[in-house]
Amino acid sequence: MVGFLRAFTAASAVPAAAAAVAAVAFSSAAPYPSSRLRFPLLTSLSPFASSSAALRTPNAVPPMAAAAAATTADLSAPDKATALPELTTEFMVDMKCEGCVTAVKNRLQTLEGIKNIEVDLSNQVVRVLGSLPVKTMLDALHQTGRDARLIGQGNPDDFLVSAAVAEFKGPVIYGVVRLAQVNMELTRVEATFSGLSPGKHGWSINEFGDLTKGAESTGKVYNPPDYLSNKPLGDLGTLEAGENGEAQFSGSKEKLRVVDLIGRSVALYATDDRSDSGIAAAVVARSAGVGENYKKLCTCDGVTIWESS
Repeated sequence: MVGFLRAFTAASAVPAAAAAVAAVAFSSAAPYPSSRLRFPLLTSLSPFASSSAALRTPNAVPPMAAAAAATTADLSAPDKATALPELTTEFMVDMKCEGCVTAVKNRLQTLEGIKNIEVDLSNQVVRVLGSLPVKTMLDALHQTGRDARLIGQGNPDDFLVSAAVAEFKGPVIYGVVRLAQVNMELTRVEATFSGLSPGKHGWSINEFGDLTKGAESTGKVYNPPDYLSNKPLGDLGTLEAGENGEAQFSGSKEKLRVVDLIGRSVALYATDDRSDSGIAAAVVARSAGVGENYKKLCTCDGVTIWESS
């Protein structure tokens, strides 16, 4: 199995130079201007920590109906979905006692679309199984008055499942695009942007991670040779920014595999038909999956994970 995974990864990876650019771009990300929008911090890609066994004890929530995901954008048909597929999402949350655990659980249980909540107080980790966007869950955690940030997302029962992130660091357009594999035939895509001009903007996953000329040097829209459709697989449709320049998206894309996207890029365009050369781009970098990022302290200064840059 290990040999198969290595061969599969090697066959689908883009040139090493692009992957190196992705690693540097991800590790040096600048903080997002909003105090409530946090990015995943790739501090560790170690296997499941021994202390993660505590997370295996379920704290079941009464069944709730899956909520349709509200979006301000849509993926190209026929891949558009009205609700996000279920995934496990992990957050690092500032919890000090059982009272904190109760407060966090009670708040999350009010959200429709959450099936199960597991809390590991010793590691300050909250694991949520459900179909809600990351931002919705983060906002709920922040409403308890506690610091929280995303540390992992995926399916812990499938070793081929992975996650990735592309961060837009300004100086005008800021944002984050998260990609998480639900299974080998479906990927969840979530995005939040600010600094866009009001109106519709095309966006896509492009072939290369070369940002020397911004979006212009990222190549064509990514489309594997075995994908047969009227539109390239990397076509993400249209984003619509409001008057405040912000746009959000939550949806899913069939046939898209995260492992094939590492080292490529997500590009934004001024027009909805992508007829311009592009206004911003960010490299797609590997992000932590479930159980891979339980590290609470920064190795350099001992600062807690939600306070480190």
